[in-house]
Amino acid sequence: MLGLALIFVTKLFILQVYDPSYKFSAESNTRRKVTQYPSRGLVYDRNGKLLVSNQAVYDVMVVPRDIVAFDSIDFCESLNLSKEELRERFVQMRQDIRSRKISTYKPSVFFKQLSAEQYGSFQEKLYKFKGFFVQGRTLRKYEYPSSSHVLGYVGEISEKELKNQTYYTQGDYVGISGIEQTYEEELRGQKGEKYLLVDVHGREKGAFKSGRDDIAAIAGKNITLSLDIDLQQYGEQLMKNKVGSIVAIEPTTGEILTMVSAPNYDPSLLIGRDRSVNYPVLAADSLKPLFNRAIQSRYPPGSTFKTINALIGLQEGTLKPYTTHECFMGYHTRALSVGCHMHDSPLNLSQSIQHSCNAYYCFEFRDILDNPKYGSIQESFNAWKDYLVKFGFGYALGSDFKNENRGFVPNAGTFDRIYNRSWNSLTVISLSIGQGELLTTPLQMANMAAMLANRGHFLTPHIIKDIEETPIDDKYRELHETDIELQHFAPIINGMELAVWGGEGSTARIAQIPGISICGKTGTAQNPHGDDHSIFIAFAPKDDPQIAIAVYVENGGFGATWGAPIASLMVEKYLTDSIQPRRKWIEKRMLEGDLIHAKQKQQEH
Repeated sequence: MLGLALIFVTKLFILQVYDPSYKFSAESNTRRKVTQYPSRGLVYDRNGKLLVSNQAVYDVMVVPRDIVAFDSIDFCESLNLSKEELRERFVQMRQDIRSRKISTYKPSVFFKQLSAEQYGSFQEKLYKFKGFFVQGRTLRKYEYPSSSHVLGYVGEISEKELKNQTYYTQGDYVGISGIEQTYEEELRGQKGEKYLLVDVHGREKGAFKSGRDDIAAIAGKNITLSLDIDLQQYGEQLMKNKVGSIVAIEPTTGEILTMVSAPNYDPSLLIGRDRSVNYPVLAADSLKPLFNRAIQSRYPPGSTFKTINALIGLQEGTLKPYTTHECFMGYHTRALSVGCHMHDSPLNLSQSIQHSCNAYYCFEFRDILDNPKYGSIQESFNAWKDYLVKFGFGYALGSDFKNENRGFVPNAGTFDRIYNRSWNSLTVISLSIGQGELLTTPLQMANMAAMLANRGHFLTPHIIKDIEETPIDDKYRELHETDIELQHFAPIINGMELAVWGGEGSTARIAQIPGISICGKTGTAQNPHGDDHSIFIAFAPKDDPQIAIAVYVENGGFGATWGAPIASLMVEKYLTDSIQPRRKWIEKRMLEGDLIHAKQKQQEH
């Protein structure tokens, strides 16, 4: 008797406590738990224009152990599936059950993202297919075919990510890149639960217990970006058929006004079921449209970096505004020559920026490294590097983009390893003009322009402007000082103004905007793999900067050829919302310029 009692008690324990599948199976005859997915937060630009909204779709869910024999032809016709596809889905379902990815008694996704029209048609026949039901959710809808690298996209959560958290379940969607990834927790909202009364055929009969056990979903928070969508679209038009980047920042706040990575793609291509088709095509494209060049590419800053070396020299006392140097078509020693273009000589500091003299900065850079106050080249070089770190180089700036590259700034140890500690200021002379081992991102270069506009400080660049009912991170309001005294910026900014407005010999005259005091600096970065890169940094207006910008056009040649005109058009568009008739010819040339196909034709010949 005791033995029989023990058997019954053990069996009851297994049925009621250890194995809940029987309890669930019994309950499923009367009620069904349906997850209520919240709508993701809406995304607006700085002027209140809607960038990202939501659209309704429906997933066909399945509880495997509730399935009974059904008319597969009718089922396939209802979902526009072939018999082979249906068979593959059942095979996959069995494999997932064996590997315990899904449960036989819990709902899982069988067919994703029915449209509203498909849902209406399938819903009429749903009673025929026991074990299946439909669950609503939302997909993203992008209101503009632009800003793909800023906005990012949403996709199904990976198995690796599922292991590290408790909020998501298999089949849930999560932000994968851009602000969709960075602000996932704010945008996603909170899931709810709804219990439905169903009959033995799975037909819904209404709310279970009149909805008393239901938990309402909470919609995600709306966010406002600092992005100006009109300026963003204009920048993407200017960069059409080109490879490179445009980044513009509001200097006083660090807010990113535009972030163009070219070539780009329509973010709508990565929505819903079409994503599985379009993503491999984009990933295989040799021009890498999925790659965000604005934050991930590393380039030499070229001659734009002369402004930084000049500030360091002034702060270190090795350079004065009135210091002059001769230039005989470059800097020449017995060991090497650094070429330069034809211009007046000798030049003072402001004139050296106006004419972008290479020889001037070879002399100036060697004076910094050979400063007698330092005991060795290693000590002086690391002091130079420390200045660069304060300018925002060599490390990620900390923007609200997850994959921001840190660039590269060498230290003395780098050259000790290369040259076995036998090197001097002449060995690293290419750094004087922004070449050599130094690498920066377009975002870092735009931040450099913002720092110059602010005369010595910057705020961490960021794309977020406002989050509904939530303050943005305090780090975006923190000033970063460069430790360069204020008076040292005057000759640098004067030189940048002369580069645009200084007349004959000025390197950036094409960037002139009548009525706007724009200050800029051209750059031409040497490229061992092809044509040089065209670079330009600028800010405007001079005495009340509202925009700082960096343009990088790969294989574009001189900075004045593509970088300067594109930057000046962006500045004019932002400040005046139009392009003056006298500058329409520049706009036309930039819009119609095609460097991608021209390069392809050149390679074919």
